[in-house]
Amino acid sequence: MTAIQMNAELFRQLSIIAEDESMMTKLLKYAKKLTAKKQDDTLVSKEDFMASLERGEEEYRQGKTHRLNTIDELHSFLNSL
Repeated sequence: MTAIQMNAELFRQLSIIAEDESMMTKLLKYAKKLTAKKQDDTLVSKEDFMASLERGEEEYRQGKTHRLNTIDELHSFLNSL
């Protein structure tokens, strides 16, 4: 199913639900929970962040990677991705 098809189907279903206030209330509550979950999934815990830094430092010590010392090096690296 394409994004356009999913969008059309979503609006079809919403038009059906919109006729029932109780269902709209349930849908709104669920949509808010789903949005909050998506936002939570994008956040990294302090522990995960620190573990990532430690893995990077270990890879650097093992010679598997190198440090980016300037903002220009960072830009070059990001542009190469």
